[in-house]
Amino acid sequence: MERSFQKRLAVGTSWITVDVYGDPGAPGLVLVPGVMSDAQAWAPVARSLGAWPSVVVVNRRGRQPSGPLGAGYTLRTEVEDLGVVLNTFDAGAVLGWSYGGLIALLAAEERPIRQVIAYEPVIRPFGAHALPELESAGPDRAVEIVNRRISGFDAAHVDALRADRAGWAALCRLSEPLYTELRALNATPAPTVLARRADRVDLVVGGRNRSTAPYGTSFEDVRRRVPHAEVHELPGQGHLVHLEGPRELGGLLDALAVPFAGCS
Repeated sequence: MERSFQKRLAVGTSWITVDVYGDPGAPGLVLVPGVMSDAQAWAPVARSLGAWPSVVVVNRRGRQPSGPLGAGYTLRTEVEDLGVVLNTFDAGAVLGWSYGGLIALLAAEERPIRQVIAYEPVIRPFGAHALPELESAGPDRAVEIVNRRISGFDAAHVDALRADRAGWAALCRLSEPLYTELRALNATPAPTVLARRADRVDLVVGGRNRSTAPYGTSFEDVRRRVPHAEVHELPGQGHLVHLEGPRELGGLLDALAVPFAGCS
């Protein structure tokens, strides 16, 4: 599936862009990336999909060419932004990854959504221990902190990332809203129940992270709050599935596509 166009949407005092793939008039999948990611990083997943007539990839605030996070940014800001997208496009389902997964699940508390798919969603107190360091960190240091102190990778992993100059520069750029987003995540009390207005919820965990901190344990915290969800494991994958296994994730998403009016 190829990208059809990019659209800019006004959200509060800022704006977001969305990349639209396939038939923009057909109901399909809205994709919400998380922290340290953007719409461009999720393009390989969007292109791999075949069971969805359209895919709308949200480029959340703080990522070019979308606008700034804005004053007073909270997790609520993200839920409202997703609401604007869902009011603009006829979405049959919403896929959220990591922080985006929590955004999608919270949105399904407020409005009916046919299907929510969340890959390793995170929830408070995720990454809270790293906030003091991140508050004063520049982009280079912030990328190191998120990989070492939050994701738990070793120094060799960070050295390998640094060796790819273009890739490291992209990570530094994506780290700019990191502190504010992580602070917003941890400032919001964790609800006892999530996604009660979703007809169907599919929670996905990578096989490498099952029951392992930090992503597997945060996944379990979310799972307990969505008792009606179906749980799926994607063998051999970790948190960065959109970079390491986009076709494998695409295959699972195609398998999870639920036929609905206007989509077959």
